[in-house]
Order: sequence, then structure tokens, then C-alpha cells
Amino acid sequence: MAVEQQNRSRLHPFWDFWGPVLFTFALYFGIRQFVVEARYIPSGSMLPGLQIQDRLLVEKITYIPRSPRRGEIVVFNSPYAFDPALSASERPSPLRCMLVNLPLIGLIPGLGNPACDAYIKRVIAISGDRVVVNPRGEVTLNGKKLNEPYVRQYCSVDQQGMSPCRTLSGTVPEGSVLVLGDNRKNSWDGRFWPSSPYLPEKEILGRAFVRFWPLNRIGTLSD
Repeated sequence: MAVEQQNRSRLHPFWDFWGPVLFTFALYFGIRQFVVEARYIPSGSMLPGLQIQDRLLVEKITYIPRSPRRGEIVVFNSPYAFDPALSASERPSPLRCMLVNLPLIGLIPGLGNPACDAYIKRVIAISGDRVVVNPRGEVTLNGKKLNEPYVRQYCSVDQQGMSPCRTLSGTVPEGSVLVLGDNRKNSWDGRFWPSSPYLPEKEILGRAFVRFWPLNRIGTLSD
């Protein structure tokens, strides 16, 4: 009987090696897709708090039972994926976007797509908020100026009150939030999106909560 069971275990030698490998990949992609993943900062739009090439952990559990809150730093799909004025007629498949974001594979010519990129910004206003952003990038929320100690670089304004940055005024619709970069003079955020300045909550991938690199600045991210 023992010999028969041993022979059966050898019927599929393929799985002796590849079984654990495939399980490891499935576990990795499952965790990355539904629990937590690592991201890096590719630009200076969140300076000075987040530096270029900082490595962050983005968790995907918080927004299952609740909506984003003001001050939280979120990672979301590129506006090229959801803004009608920017997006193509057909959105790239999740499989293609997953491959684009894999190391080395994403460098294959022709595979990349701006709709597969991810952006990182701070939630400034939530559904129902009345928000005004002036030419400097300063925010008035529900009639009161918003205290933003994380913003150090505002847009320049000349003597005529003109600025290279756009203004914004409106009420955040249901199921959406307003996100802005901390570096107001150099951030392509809701102020500049052509169709709507508001980010649909369904496009949010997760909440950035920990910086794990560089080691000398490791720690949780403040809201």
C-alpha cells in the first residue's frame, strides 16, 4: 500500500518543483492586489514631506469599510484611466497594468501605458465639502482657511494676481474627493484635470501609511 501511494506521488513531478513556486507567486500577487504593496515616489509633487525615490507601503484594507478622510495620503489610478478628456476609448486591462508595474517587464517597449500609472496626493476635501483654491494654491474649506503645515511651496503670484497655477471653486460631489499635491507650485492634481477636478473614490488604490526607505527617514506618514 505504501509503495502504491509513493508511486502516485510521482505521477506529477512537475508539481514537485513548480507547485511551491506558483503558490509563492499567487500569494505575492494576492497580497499586493488586496492587502498591501510597496510604491516609490517618482516626482516632487509631494515635497517636502515625501522626497523623490522615497519608498512607501500602501495598504488597501482601510477603504473597504469607509471613505477617505481629509489629510490622508492616497495612491490612485492615473487620470488617464478615468478622465474622459484624457483616457482612450478602451481602458487597459488589469493584466496589462499589472505587467507594466513589474520590475524589468515594465521596461519592454510598447507595453507601457499612462493609464496604468499610479499617482500619490493628499485628500483635501471630501463629499459635500465646499472648497476654494486660490491662485497661490491656498485652500478655503467650508468657509474657513485650511491650515496646511505640510505645504511649504505655494504658487507664485505677480502684481496683477496672475499665477501659473489654476484656481478651483465648487462642491465635492458624492463618491468623490479632492486631492492636491503638497508641492502646490509643481503638482499635476485636480486643479489641472480637464474634465473634473474631483477624484472618484473607486479609483483609489489605497492609503500610504509608512515610509520604509531611506532608513534615516523611516516611519509612519502624518495626516
